[in-house]
Amino acid sequence: MPELPDVTVYTERIGALASGTLLQHVRIVNPFVLRTAVPPIASLEGRRLQGARRLGKRIVLEFDDDLHLVLHLMRAGRLRWLSPGAKLPGKMTLAALDFEAGSLVFTEAGTKRRASMHLVVGDAALAAFDAGGLEVLEADLATFAARLRSENHTLKRSLTAPHLMSGIGGAYSDEILHRARLSPIAHSKDLGDDEIERLYHAVRDVLTEWTVRLRDETGRGFPEKVTAFRKGMAVHGRFGEPCPVCGTPVQRIVYADTETNYCPRCQTAGRVLADRALSRLLKSSWPRSVDELE
Repeated sequence: MPELPDVTVYTERIGALASGTLLQHVRIVNPFVLRTAVPPIASLEGRRLQGARRLGKRIVLEFDDDLHLVLHLMRAGRLRWLSPGAKLPGKMTLAALDFEAGSLVFTEAGTKRRASMHLVVGDAALAAFDAGGLEVLEADLATFAARLRSENHTLKRSLTAPHLMSGIGGAYSDEILHRARLSPIAHSKDLGDDEIERLYHAVRDVLTEWTVRLRDETGRGFPEKVTAFRKGMAVHGRFGEPCPVCGTPVQRIVYADTETNYCPRCQTAGRVLADRALSRLLKSSWPRSVDELE
């Protein structure tokens, strides 16, 4: 799922390419994507795009007359920018917004159809999409510490819970915890002040660095390869590859359709964490430490 750095760059480029221009036509290719009926989606046609912004992991397109189009990409949704009159991309297309300078195309790979589009009027209706997560890049250390300690979860869950932290998902939480040298299964209320400060700076540094990196890669174009698995990541998606800090093979915990990647030497004092399914299968053969891995 696109996270804060990706969504930020999406909104910046939409704003640069289409802000101040009229939305000429809305094409709904797959009706399921539109989750609201009032106001009708056609009421956006002829209105001017005032800007685009991020709301958690959602993208909000703001139009005249206090109309807000809320896009949630979920895991497989993506956006493309096409020249006027260009052919829409195959079966993946959900909808297209035709502006004067080009078309913003909403796509989704696969068949699960989780991505969504809502059209609402006014700030009160828009607020319903705000899970209340803390915007860490705008928060001071004390506010971050209070939010982290407000509920007791594993650090992985604390970072990715949308009502606690805004815009962070599985990929960047792995990178943040590696940068902070903290275990993904450590509990938030067990952290000392120095560990929370380390985590606070890691969140801000990782999200800022990747936003700048993606912004530089995109330049004056539009994001083309939005993925959770990026070259240059320290641990996410790098199972079995050497940790860039210590060289230890990156490990993972797999649960359902998600996974957590970590370095056992940098983050868990050499302990290999149990994979819920595989460790039960292997039982006594499951390695408990880095030394056993080697």
